[in-house]
Amino acid sequence: MGELDILEGKRILVVDDEQDILETLEELLDMCLIDKAPNYDTAMKFLNKNVYDLAILDIMGVRGYDLLEETRKRGIPAVMLTAHALSPENLIRSVKGGAQAYLPKDKISEIPSYVAEVLKAVQEGKGAPLGWFKKLNPFFEKKFGSDWKEKHKDLWEALEQTYRVSRKDLEPLM
Repeated sequence: MGELDILEGKRILVVDDEQDILETLEELLDMCLIDKAPNYDTAMKFLNKNVYDLAILDIMGVRGYDLLEETRKRGIPAVMLTAHALSPENLIRSVKGGAQAYLPKDKISEIPSYVAEVLKAVQEGKGAPLGWFKKLNPFFEKKFGSDWKEKHKDLWEALEQTYRVSRKDLEPLM
């Protein structure tokens, strides 16, 4: 079974205020059933009408954190996707809010593998996978500075609590 086979036929809600991002995600995840919402209200209509395996949420322009709360309440794993809100503070807020992953739009072409990793963890009954964080660590260090993890120690607490992992599990990432 290939890494991306788990995506086949999964129903995913994609919310972003940029039409080109919605179209790109639909193309990248063409093996999935995609509902695209350009704003909060449309996303809520979809959430109230359908059952989803996963949601991909922009942060800015669509009330991404409100949608994260809505998906969390419904038991829908969420991946935060952002460009403008790319910061350690938003990463921590996303983790604390229950996001399964926090991805920069710069890495959008890799989203199928990140989504597959999240769905696999959900299917196996595990907490959120940390592979996304490990893969993106060099990107985050370049963007936020090499000392960002020391400056934002509350990140580790958020990861432990939200993802139900021990400090020992996190040590390789620190």
